[in-house]
Amino acid sequence: MGRPKEFDPAVAVDRAMEVFWGQGYGATTPQQLAARLQIGKGSMYHAFGGKRQLYDLALARYLDTRVQAVGAMLDDPGPAKEVLRRALQYLVETDLERPDRRGCFATNSAVEFGRVDDDVTARVLDFFTRTESAFRGLIERGQRDGEIRPGLDPAATASMLLTAATGLHVLARVEPGPERLVRAVDATLALL
Repeated sequence: MGRPKEFDPAVAVDRAMEVFWGQGYGATTPQQLAARLQIGKGSMYHAFGGKRQLYDLALARYLDTRVQAVGAMLDDPGPAKEVLRRALQYLVETDLERPDRRGCFATNSAVEFGRVDDDVTARVLDFFTRTESAFRGLIERGQRDGEIRPGLDPAATASMLLTAATGLHVLARVEPGPERLVRAVDATLALL
């Protein structure tokens, strides 16, 4: 009979997600992960297989959580423009409230891995596609309700919104305050 696990794997993945999200894959050492997970390196390798496998689990957790959160936020009742404003302001506020200014884990992964890792690229692109689809649904709803210009192409507008949201995450990593980000939100909404 083996020893019982002394840690909760789900909690360990959440803790690993925080480390990778803040530092990136390349800057994170196995020693840092083991310390943050509060387990020995051997236990970490035994439970997860290694740094990359743990990264994959952490990224998957983040993507699943964010797809649900963004979808729920964009499905809120009320005027589409107000729903969109709240969603974009939420991105700005949550990015700026943390002293480590870590941005979006998906965006960070896209920047770090780019086209050099097909698996990460495919998973991040799927996340972006699903987010864009949620934006498109909101645009179409706003057009049906008469508050978003009917001549706008919902697919193109959703792509613009995805680009704006991604850009907000990147800017928030270096901006000292919210002014530029709020202007960008306002300008984006004015285009609708």
